[in-house]
Amino acid sequence: MLSMCGVLQDIKYNKFGPIAIAVLVLLAAACTWGVQDGSQTIIIDGSSTVFPIAEAAAEEFGLLTGGAVRVAVGVSGTGGGFQKFCSGETDITNASRPIKSIEVDMCAEGGVEFIEMPVAFDGVTVMVNPESEFVRCITIEELHTIWGPEAEGKITNWNQVRPEWPDQRLQLYGPGVDSGTFDYFTETVNGEAQASRGDFTASENDNVLVQGISGDKNSLGFFGYVYYFENAEKLKVLAVDGGDGCVVPSEDTIKDGSYAPLSRPLFLYVTKSSAEKPMVQEFIRFYFSPEGQELVSEVGYVPFPGQVYELALARFEGLKTGTLFGGSDPQKGTVEEILSSSP
Repeated sequence: MLSMCGVLQDIKYNKFGPIAIAVLVLLAAACTWGVQDGSQTIIIDGSSTVFPIAEAAAEEFGLLTGGAVRVAVGVSGTGGGFQKFCSGETDITNASRPIKSIEVDMCAEGGVEFIEMPVAFDGVTVMVNPESEFVRCITIEELHTIWGPEAEGKITNWNQVRPEWPDQRLQLYGPGVDSGTFDYFTETVNGEAQASRGDFTASENDNVLVQGISGDKNSLGFFGYVYYFENAEKLKVLAVDGGDGCVVPSEDTIKDGSYAPLSRPLFLYVTKSSAEKPMVQEFIRFYFSPEGQELVSEVGYVPFPGQVYELALARFEGLKTGTLFGGSDPQKGTVEEILSSSP
């Protein structure tokens, strides 16, 4: 690996192309201070859904800093990530849903103030095995029939959901209970977060779910859009009818909200103490820069309008702590409206 100061020389010859002036200044300062490669680490954990975005940003930022900063990205689910975050183990946590009231209290007990930042749109995607030619669209009511707590041990075959579907065993796959995607899906489909049948194959690792659905001809499962996007040749996506007809998840339908009600924003949370560290500041500035926004699209998620990233970054720069989207009194409106209306 090139040394950090060696990277500065390469940048002089435009090897890496244009990057933020602030990063260059920070690197120059680090060279002056004698900081060695890998001597500073930013620790991120949490949602497997947000992981691809954070991983891409971490890799690019590592290149820009020439190894001066190591960004370690782990996966323990949104709930597991908040447990680590609120105990002060991580600098940043990824979340596929807003922070809950109990987690706000947990952070307060741990002395952790946090800054909330929306990062992208996602659509919770429902998939079956490609051999399942009989199904192309499923309603929210049918998803409730399948996934409701009362379905456990009772709704076991496809034809129990819709009579014209085959009398074949229904094999279910979904995120584990620490997943924000599980919380969002169960609240949307069953009316209460965590309310679900328990007899399904669960994993916090979405790649495990991809393997299960693609390898089981009677399967049905759900997870974030990016994992379908990355594995479209192995999976069959279903359109979802939320009351206004069947809509297939795509960048356009997630962005315009027509893939309803399974479209949602994704978040990251930064501890205030970490937000005061220069290296974390530059990482977040890169993450929310136009270059960082391009990474959102590259990994398969839907970026917000540029104004949303500017508002979120202003919130970070101003060290504005607390939640607008979660807790006991979440704000109503679009992501841009909520950020714009905050003091």
